[in-house]
Amino acid sequence: MASTRALTSQLIVSNPARRVLVGGLALAIVGSVLFSAKAIVVKLAYRHGVDAATLIALRMAFSGPLFVVAYVWSGRSAAPLAARDHLRLIVVGLLGYYAASTFDFLGLQYISAALERLILYLNPTLVLLMSALFLGKRFSRRELAALALAYGGIVLVFQHDVSLEGEGVALGSALVFGSAVCYAAYLVISGELVRRIGAIRLTSYAMCVSTLAVFVQFIVLNPLGALRQPVPVYWLSLVNGLLCTVLPVFATMLAVERIGAGSTSMASMVGPVSTIVLAYVFLGESFSAWQLAGTALVLVGVYVLSQSKPAAARA
Repeated sequence: MASTRALTSQLIVSNPARRVLVGGLALAIVGSVLFSAKAIVVKLAYRHGVDAATLIALRMAFSGPLFVVAYVWSGRSAAPLAARDHLRLIVVGLLGYYAASTFDFLGLQYISAALERLILYLNPTLVLLMSALFLGKRFSRRELAALALAYGGIVLVFQHDVSLEGEGVALGSALVFGSAVCYAAYLVISGELVRRIGAIRLTSYAMCVSTLAVFVQFIVLNPLGALRQPVPVYWLSLVNGLLCTVLPVFATMLAVERIGAGSTSMASMVGPVSTIVLAYVFLGESFSAWQLAGTALVLVGVYVLSQSKPAAARA
């Protein structure tokens, strides 16, 4: 009788914990897949002749207002931000969402969605490199092995794409790598800020800054008439703004809150794989053994890096 009560008590305790774990993993996977689908949506929109500046502006026109609401909501009972916090938030907003998005959208004009996602997935390795360059951190053998695996995988996929799509792949890869560098810098700079002011407040503020910068860029580069686009571009921009920007941002935040950054990072490994599948289905991109091998190397490299205690602490 006592053992039955103990078992029942254990199940009552473990079931809620299991639900939290399963729910957190589901949120992390959904967030990763939707983030990855952004490249598919952008490349579909490019087929209608829209330029990068206009496409980014349309994306932010749909997502920006929701981030304004999120910022107001997250700050309703919080302490006012100091002047230095505003300055740092403007910097991370320009780096993490404006510059990173601009380079990414430009790069997608030249490279496959699968290669783009793999390059962006190098973010943890770039954070590690920045920590070594600017914070004096030293690499362990495990971290060096992880870097070799991840960048070796990128080389495999890069060579595959060059053989199919030509020299534009080099330019596109450089642009997307620039996007990854900007986002890694955003992560490094915002590390202390996010602990102090909160993830939702920081991300919402940064996205508002990015939205303003994107609109200024559009006004400088294009006439207002450029907003007249084929109807599919508006629908794709709506999907990009809501399903591939707002929803995955908050899904990932909720996942981190429920299961932690480490487990969320592991679940996000589905992203590059889902991009390959989605690109094959919707864009007709090739699906070769070289791509699979390169993707596997990148995923293994990032996984090995995530198991390193110093790297986990920096993340």
